[in-house]
Amino acid sequence: MTLREFLSDRLGRIALQAICAGLAAVFLFATGTQPGVLVILLIVFLLVFLTVNMFDFFQQRARLLELKSILDGLDRKYLFTECVPQPKRLYERRLFDLARMAGRAMTSAVSEAQASQREYREYVERWVHEIKAPITAARLICRELNGDTRRKLTAELSQIEAHVERALFYARAENPEQDCLFRQIELGKIVAQAIENHRSLLIQNGVRVEMENMNCAVYTDEKWAVFILGQLLQNAARYRVPEPVITLSAKPLGRQAQLIVHDNGIGIPAHELPRVFERGFTGSNGRARGGSTGMGLYLCRKLAVFLELELRMVSQEGAGTTVTLTFPAKENLTKL
Repeated sequence: MTLREFLSDRLGRIALQAICAGLAAVFLFATGTQPGVLVILLIVFLLVFLTVNMFDFFQQRARLLELKSILDGLDRKYLFTECVPQPKRLYERRLFDLARMAGRAMTSAVSEAQASQREYREYVERWVHEIKAPITAARLICRELNGDTRRKLTAELSQIEAHVERALFYARAENPEQDCLFRQIELGKIVAQAIENHRSLLIQNGVRVEMENMNCAVYTDEKWAVFILGQLLQNAARYRVPEPVITLSAKPLGRQAQLIVHDNGIGIPAHELPRVFERGFTGSNGRARGGSTGMGLYLCRKLAVFLELELRMVSQEGAGTTVTLTFPAKENLTKL
């Protein structure tokens, strides 16, 4: 709080005091008080006025600095009203009592919301594991069908599996630290697992995958990294050209490593590129080809932040898209 703010807050009171002093001076002068005495009284009044208000200003500023210091020292800011010392003034005590009541109500509401969210996440995870059984059964039934029908049903089942997997990771992405294990792993293993998970989709869309220099070790969580790469592979297969090719290459950067995923697909319009990681954004390509949820790249960015991956995308409409994943060095990871 500055002196200017203090004076501005008390402008009405100061004006009233000045009017009262002026009226008192007029009254004293009208009743025969000597001008010299009147001047002395006004000077005394002014000194008392300045002393009282400056004392009040420094007292309030010290109190605010004390409260701010307490707030800055708290990890859980919402416990502020529970941690401050008992106020001395009645008005401030009543004000803090009301703030405590509001804070406790908010804490209770947040706890209930978190419990509800946790139950919903657990339900989604159970549902995902349960739905995998009928999907697997449907795949087995498809083997007994003829070629064209089998291919169509297999493609639809692959889409269902992709949506189910996305729902599972979306539920877990709220608290990824509960299901995360950072360790050293070969980048080639991550790439191979992501390709294997989406083999059917890549084959059905005639996508050729080329790999270069995959002998790099990175520090990350394998499951989350495989999911991110899988979303990139799905997008490349979805927005393909007649002869689609995906090139995956690794590039060592000292103690870091980069994974570069390039496709020769239809690309992304320049004006849409800054928004591709927004939640629910589908873009003109997604609307034209249908089936896009706008959640895949959003989850990739969210999980990349948690994994401390640098995720960059460049694209040119009609010339393909390149996504670069930069894995951090082990000593730079804050979650190890």
